[in-house]
Parts: sequence; structure tokens; C-alpha cells
Amino acid sequence: MTVTHGSGLRPGRRGSGGAASGGGGARPGARRHQTSTRAAGPGSTAATLGRVLALGLIIGVALWAAAPLVSAGNWVGVGIVAVVTAAALYVYLSPRRLPAKYLLPTTLLLLAFQVFPVLYTMSLALTNVGDGHLGTKQEAIAAIEASSVRREAGSAEYRLTVAEKGGALVFLLADPARRRAYAGTEDGLREIGGATLGSGGRVTAAEGYTVLTPAQAAARGDEVGSLAVPVDGGAIRAQGLTRAYEGRATLAYDAGCDCVKGDGRAWRADDEQGRFTAPDGSALPQGWKVGVGWSNLTAAVTNPKINTHFLGVFAWNLFYAVAVVGLTAALGVAAALVLHHPRMRGVRIYRTLIVLPYAMPAFAMLLVWRDMFNTDFGLINRMLGLDVDWLGTPLTARASVLLVQLWLGFPYMFLVATGALQTIPAEYLEAAQVDGASAWQRFRKVTLPLLLLALAPLLVSSFAFNFNNFNGVFLVTAGGPFPSDNPMVGATDLLITYTFRLAFGQQGAQYGLASAISIYVYLIVAVISVIGFRRTRAFKEVS
Repeated sequence: MTVTHGSGLRPGRRGSGGAASGGGGARPGARRHQTSTRAAGPGSTAATLGRVLALGLIIGVALWAAAPLVSAGNWVGVGIVAVVTAAALYVYLSPRRLPAKYLLPTTLLLLAFQVFPVLYTMSLALTNVGDGHLGTKQEAIAAIEASSVRREAGSAEYRLTVAEKGGALVFLLADPARRRAYAGTEDGLREIGGATLGSGGRVTAAEGYTVLTPAQAAARGDEVGSLAVPVDGGAIRAQGLTRAYEGRATLAYDAGCDCVKGDGRAWRADDEQGRFTAPDGSALPQGWKVGVGWSNLTAAVTNPKINTHFLGVFAWNLFYAVAVVGLTAALGVAAALVLHHPRMRGVRIYRTLIVLPYAMPAFAMLLVWRDMFNTDFGLINRMLGLDVDWLGTPLTARASVLLVQLWLGFPYMFLVATGALQTIPAEYLEAAQVDGASAWQRFRKVTLPLLLLALAPLLVSSFAFNFNNFNGVFLVTAGGPFPSDNPMVGATDLLITYTFRLAFGQQGAQYGLASAISIYVYLIVAVISVIGFRRTRAFKEVS
């Protein structure tokens, strides 16, 4: 009985334990309850609020970007916005896909600021786009007819008020006889209501338009004079800043012959060149954008005006980039080594003075250096008592631009080298010294290889930057000095400044040709940069 009773007590204890177990069994439920409570707590609320804000931000940006595209009828752009928005919602409204949350913004920025500009430049190189070839054929016809408008006797007159809407110039025209007001743009003429007319019959205010003051209108005089508001059979043009007249076009497009007629002549459409040409070879200034295939790319190689001096400019360009990188790196590393010496005093003061050129705006300092090199009034000649025409001879001009870039560029190399020197363990140098290595051997065998680990990629990127350093040359020498028999290529011209002068010279802007030459420049820089990065692999064995 006792055993049985003890046995009976044990189940009781087990039952009690079971009750405890039952209580223990209740704990997971309690834990689940607590977990659900925590899930519904402040952390969950903050996460939900963050997702709602992200959703609102994404949709708001999408609507902001899509609105002008829809109004312009750019359905391809609308589709791109829709795809990007859908991808952003898919990534950011899910608790998973954590890597994509970081990669998506980077990918979009890469596509927008790297891939798209390159592809767009390549597409421009296959067209004749430039001054006079910016729009469609219909737009060119409208511009030709509007520019040929001449006033006739008895033509309608208007009181003119120059205004703007969204940055675009607008003619606010008042008809004193009818007491009506009109808004005229390059798209046409339309009547507006609610305009306020002054005592002189001119429009003084109109809803949605900003009336320009006489000074503001005069500052945009070229735009006022060139704006022609198309109307049936002619256009409305300004006569000064207060009056406008309706004239008739002396040139008109004839669809039957696909030509422009007027003044007893005819200019037929040349769809390959995108312009209207006469039998004598003359052409109307307004043309339209067409595809020209590989002509711009081949012209950059076969046109004597371009390729005659290409090799000379390229050789100087290559020497300039290599010299700037080498000089700035050498001076920057030397200064960093001197200030890194343990016995050096006043290091902070010296570092501040060295970094000053890097902290100043390069654009302004380039102009200051240009004035300092002035022969008659320049600071350099006055301080040294010289009479050197620094920017007037090829040798001194090239030395001048190299000196300016050395002054502007070495602080950057100094900062990088200073940071890299502080990461080199002192034990390496001590071990080399114990082994009997001299100071030069320690620098050449230990310090320099470890410095190159940090500097080598920056040297390659600095080379690519200086190879296309437009401001560094154009703001100091403008590419000159130029020989007397050839004002198109100068002694300090880089490929980028040479391209600028060819494409945007006296014949107006030729964006297609500029894009073609820029592709060649890009390929040159890309090849040299790839070779440079491959060469830096030699320093990996140091680590």
C-alpha cells in the first residue's frame, strides 16, 4: 500500500509536474501572444509607417515625372517611368530582397548618368543635328515661312506687350479697335480673356503670364526680334518693343514639288542632308534633323580639316596628361613624406597651407593664373622683373598650363599619400632597418609599393580626368598660341578643346560632329585606362 500509495503520489507529482508542464505548455502560447504583441508594438508601427512613406514617396516622384511626359505625348518616357516605379514598389514594399534595396538606386543612377548619356551621344553622332538642324521638316518649313514675313501696306497692327510663361517668350497683343487681347507664341495665336488693358491700349496684366519690364524685354531683344507668331498666310512680328504687325511670307512651301518657292527661285528638299537647296548649290539656313549614318565618324578620320593636326594634338594631349599626373603625384608624395617624418614640427600648419589650393574653386583660380601670366601687367613678370610672353610662345604656354595644373592638383595627391602613409605598419620599416636597409632602400622596397596600392587606381582616374581637362587649358590659354596661318589648332590644344573649336566654331554648332569626335576621345581614354588598371595588378603581390 505504501509503495502503491507512493506510486500514487508520484503520478500526482507528475500530474503536478504535468500541471507545471501544462503551465510550461502554456508558456509557448504565452510567448506567441507576447511575440504577436511585440509585432503589433511600436517597432511594427514604425516599419509600417516607413513603408507607407516609401510608397507615397515613390508614387509622388512617379506622378511628378510622368505629368510632363503625358502632356508632351512622350509615351515611351511614360512607359519607362511606369517600369521603374513598378520595380521600386516591388523591391521596397517587400520585407525580403534586402540587397536589391541598395542596388536599385545605384543601378538607376548608373543608367541615368552613365549609360544613357553615352548612348545618347552615340545616337547624335549618327545624325546631322546642329544649328539649323534641330527640329523636324515641318518645323523647318514653318521657320522658313515665318522668317520671310514682310510687312504689306494696310496690314493689321497690334499693341505689343512682351511677357513670358514658364520661361518661354510670349507676345501679348491687343487690338485697340476690337478691344480684344491675344497671346502669341511660336505655336500660333489664341485669344485670352480677363486681360487688363492700359490707357495706351496695351496689355498690362494677364492671368498666367508675367509681363516683362522694358529693361527685361530689351535684354531679350534678340528673342523678341526672331519670334514670329504664325497666322494664316503669314506671321505676326514685333516692331520694336511696343508694336507688332501682321505680314505675309515671301517664301512658301509647295508640297507638289516638295520645295520652297519665292522671289522667283525654288529650293528643293534634300532629305539626305536635311535642308532645302537650290540648283546653284545654295541652301536655306533652316534645315531639319536626319540620320546621316557613319558620315560624321568617317569625316573625323578622312576630313583633312580634322585629321591633319589630329596626331600632333593627340601627342601633346598624351604628354600633358602623363606629365600632370606624374608631377602632381611626385610633389604630393614628397610633401607627405616630409610631413610624416617624426621629427617634423608644425605639421598642422604646413598641411593647412598645402591643402589651400585644393579648397579654392578651380574655375576662379584658373582665371587668376591667366592674369598672372600677362606679359605687361602679370604678377609673375612684375615680381621677377621679367618680360616674358608666357602665353605667347608654344614652349612657355605649355609650361604655364603644366605649372597651373601642378599647383591645383598636387594637394589632392598629398592628402591621399598622407592617409596611405598612416596605414603602413611601423614594424615593416623597423624590420627593414634592422636588416641593414638604407633610407632609400626602405622607401623603394617598403614604403613606395605600399603607397602604390592606394595611389595606382587614383593615378589612372587622374589621367582620365586630365586627358579631358577642358577648363585647365581653355580658361588659361584658350588652346593658343595659334600660328598665323591656322587659327583652328593651337599649341596647347587638347583633343577636347580642338573638338570644341571644330564643332562650335564659325559655322555654328555641329553636335553630330562633336559627338563623333567625342566617341573617339572616349575610346582612347578607355583603352589607356584599361591598360593602366591592368598594370596596377602588379602591385597586388605586395599585400
